[in-house]
Amino acid sequence: QVQLDESGGGLVQAGDSLRLSCAASGRTFSTYAMGWFRQAPGKEREFVATINWSSGSTVYADSVKGRFTISRGNAKNTVYLQMNSLKPEDTAVYYCAVSRRYYSDSYLYTGFNEYNYWGQGTQVTVSS
Repeated sequence: QVQLDESGGGLVQAGDSLRLSCAASGRTFSTYAMGWFRQAPGKEREFVATINWSSGSTVYADSVKGRFTISRGNAKNTVYLQMNSLKPEDTAVYYCAVSRRYYSDSYLYTGFNEYNYWGQGTQVTVSS
């Protein structure tokens, strides 16, 4: 089992920044990717960003490209999501996820079903 501990959410104004953190613990030795998804009220969970643990390659949803940055921490199995120039439409619960499914060293895990473990989520609210 893998446990995910997310932190860093909060209430900010449009244009502000936040950094989300996610620390994975437990059986993390076969982590192939970590990613962030979000779910706004009344909407389906959507992909935000992912990082391939082998190659370090990243990919972002078009809606956050250029504003959000996903990165690995110095601590093993820690991932961050730096969110700049936040907009009210970024308001959502943000979920960290781990994939223990190997596809290739360069595969980019953008699909909900490609992840095995999920955190409880952290609320991000952006006021206009």
